[in-house]
Amino acid sequence: MTSQESQSVRFLHTSDWQLGATRYFLSDEAQALWAASRFEAIRRLGQTAVDEQCEFIVVAGDVFESNHVDRKTVLRTCEALSSFVVPVFLLPGNHDPLDPGNVFDSSTWKSQKPENVHVLDDPERPHELRPGVEIFGAPWFTKTPLSDLVADGIKSVGEKPDGIRVMVGHGATDTLSPDRDNPALINVGDAEAALVDGWIHYLALGDRHSKTKIGSGEQIWYSGTPEVYAFNEVDPGHALIVEIDKKNTTVRSVKIGVWQFLNKDADIGNAADIDALEAFLASVENKEQTVVRLSLTGTVTLSEHTRLMEIIERSGDLFAGVHLSESRSDLVAIPSDTDFSDISLTGFADTALKKLRTTADAGGEDAERARDALALLVRLTRPTE
Repeated sequence: MTSQESQSVRFLHTSDWQLGATRYFLSDEAQALWAASRFEAIRRLGQTAVDEQCEFIVVAGDVFESNHVDRKTVLRTCEALSSFVVPVFLLPGNHDPLDPGNVFDSSTWKSQKPENVHVLDDPERPHELRPGVEIFGAPWFTKTPLSDLVADGIKSVGEKPDGIRVMVGHGATDTLSPDRDNPALINVGDAEAALVDGWIHYLALGDRHSKTKIGSGEQIWYSGTPEVYAFNEVDPGHALIVEIDKKNTTVRSVKIGVWQFLNKDADIGNAADIDALEAFLASVENKEQTVVRLSLTGTVTLSEHTRLMEIIERSGDLFAGVHLSESRSDLVAIPSDTDFSDISLTGFADTALKKLRTTADAGGEDAERARDALALLVRLTRPTE
């Protein structure tokens, strides 16, 4: 590589595609739509690279959900990648490491992989994109590495480059991970020292699904997943456009994803609170590609509880999913006189109703079952709208 060549480059940084993933909280129909959207996101990445005049794309780990994805997923991945007109560099991560039987060694992948797609499988062998620009990665060979693979890769890559060197890594950094005993943590201080000394000029990271800047400068980033994967992600659905010259690095994000997984916490104590929750659900745009996880706390009457469940059920038909989190909710329905004011029962039925109310009020192991029975009664006798 000669220093006479152009010393600037622009590329797209993405990661954590995790193709072939399933989500337990999605219905079969929503799962199919969400899975299809992940492949559509890949195609948008390829088009974005063209629109942004990027020279190449790096995928910083976890292309696949696992090494055991089915043949259809591999074929669909290759088909999506075939639409790319720039070189693509894929890093095996913790979900798809280069262990025996890995997906990148499968006959399907090898026979269908487009020619412009390269797997970063050798940390000692950088890929020369053109004179003045090279890419190399720190691939995972096992799900449990015993050292900092980024630091190992920097040590093993050889001489300092005359031009620009982009490194692709995967895993948690020591500045963010609570597991201080993990030997595979990426040491941010060492990585920044390598940047200052000129061993590398940008470290593209994957594993964290939310777009995140690491360190004090602009040269270490997690791109995040291009399409939302889990509820705890802070800022997913992006890719990064990175521009480097020998003096400066600029990074900006572009929106790729169209799905959203929303957490909604609400304290419900009266009809007005239920109205507010109903208004929130009505205000959400793009419902067909939105999943809402509700965490509800408070105390309501049986009639209010019935209305609340009807709202959730109706919203579930409009959204990709609306779920009441059992572990994060503490919503109690307490019978009140108004719940039964419109119910006319006599004889045995009236006696049963009174016994259920007494049991519900008494507490203990049977109280919850009694309240459930009373709630069902209120719902069955509630006038249809």
